[in-house]
Amino acid sequence: MIFLTVGTQFPFDRMVKAIDNLAKEIDDEIYAQMGESSYKPINFKAVQTMNAENFEKYVRNAASIISHSGMGTIETALRYQKPMLVIPRLKRYGEVVNDHQVAIAKRFEAEGYLLAAYNENEIGPKAGQLKNFVPRKRINSSDAVIEKITTFLNSNENEIGPKAGQLKNFVPRKRINSSDAVIEKITTFLNSIENEIYELSIKK
Repeated sequence: MIFLTVGTQFPFDRMVKAIDNLAKEIDDEIYAQMGESSYKPINFKAVQTMNAENFEKYVRNAASIISHSGMGTIETALRYQKPMLVIPRLKRYGEVVNDHQVAIAKRFEAEGYLLAAYNENEIGPKAGQLKNFVPRKRINSSDAVIEKITTFLNSNENEIGPKAGQLKNFVPRKRINSSDAVIEKITTFLNSIENEIYELSIKK
């Protein structure tokens, strides 16, 4: 089953109509969440909205995803390692206020996470690639941090090892706050002129 979704905020008639026209050429069943669309598909079943639990269920059970280029849907599809085709909403058609979805699609496509179609002529060929497309596995942020630390430690192993061995006997210098620093300076100064002060007191 291919899950087609336009997201939760706006309809996306251009995408729904394009996929409806392609549906007869696609072997898989299509099920859509299409928002308050004025276009009514004739080649697949659709609902306007669904709750978050059902949305995630359809993503999880789908063979592949076709969607607008929204970060929420992209993140969910990547979490379940689903082949995904995104069709960015375009400002020139009044589908969105700016072309940020194009930038998102290009970034994720360049990194191998999804397929993207930037106009109607590209939708058919890209949809045909979905069945054999294997998205790159995305590493979550904590795994990425761990990977970077591990790489750093491995690349600096010769230097870190000896330094780590010194930790047991290392005594860090006590950090002095600003008021203590002033007092310490005054005390040091007074100690340095202690003899002069003493001699002056004798003369008096």
